Amino acid sequence: MGKDNSTELDTMYVRAHTLIEALPYIQQFHKKIIVIKYGGSAMVNDDLRLMIMQDIALLKYVGILPVIVHGGGPAINQMLNRVGVESTFHRGLRITDEKTLEITEMVLAGKVNKELVRLLQLQGVSAVGITGKDGNLFTARRRTDTEADLGLVGEIHKVDPRLLFSLFENGFVPVVAPISMDTEGVTYNINADEAAVAVASSLEAEKLIFLTDVPGILRTVGNSGSRISRLTADEAEELLQDGTVSGGMMPKVRCAVEAVRGNTSAVHIIDGEQSHSLLLEILTAEGVGTLISR
Repeated sequence: MGKDNSTELDTMYVRAHTLIEALPYIQQFHKKIIVIKYGGSAMVNDDLRLMIMQDIALLKYVGILPVIVHGGGPAINQMLNRVGVESTFHRGLRITDEKTLEITEMVLAGKVNKELVRLLQLQGVSAVGITGKDGNLFTARRRTDTEADLGLVGEIHKVDPRLLFSLFENGFVPVVAPISMDTEGVTYNINADEAAVAVASSLEAEKLIFLTDVPGILRTVGNSGSRISRLTADEAEELLQDGTVSGGMMPKVRCAVEAVRGNTSAVHIIDGEQSHSLLLEILTAEGVGTLISR
């Protein structure tokens, strides 16, 4: 046998071993719901966006039930700049007047949401784009738990997951934009991380996965080698208290703790910029991010 043939066989054996390694995880999560909060730089880069949609399509084809809850901050900023509307933030939350909300809803529910649906359907997966308004998925109320008046920023008061279960039963992947309304019909912008937690809890999801711009929770900021692979909710809370988790990671870790103390079995924080990070985290023993469990 020639050297080239031997090398080719070795490559094929490695691929086969990878598939076999994934088998127990495919069996374990078959027909289980996994909520994917999609945001960060992975939404901006076209190649990464396509790769993530391919990962989600594969999860769907092996019998897992994925749900996407997405943000869209960069696209919103781009449109606001184009029409000359200035953005103001308070502790990471966009202060939202009527004009800002109009553009936010247009971008999230229209441009971003339907682009993700398009990409999924190009992978042969039937997807449906919705917002929190559809089927009364989210009922919101005005957010008042901050020092500043955030305007038309809401918090989720109630979740009705019947529409999501109906989509699952008919073979669709739901793609959810975090726009909602209250009982009087007033529209609100909802934080996408909080919307993902609400969806995961209402569905009693097996996993909630946050796609971020970092490789997980780090003991030392900026040092990817200090990634913490596994934590309990209590241990994650301690890292929040002692300052190990700081800055932009704080709200995500708080959301993760809230989710696992609710109805979600586990939360993963992974780097959406790493190639096929979704598959590596779900279908391999080692994983590539931080797992937070009860």
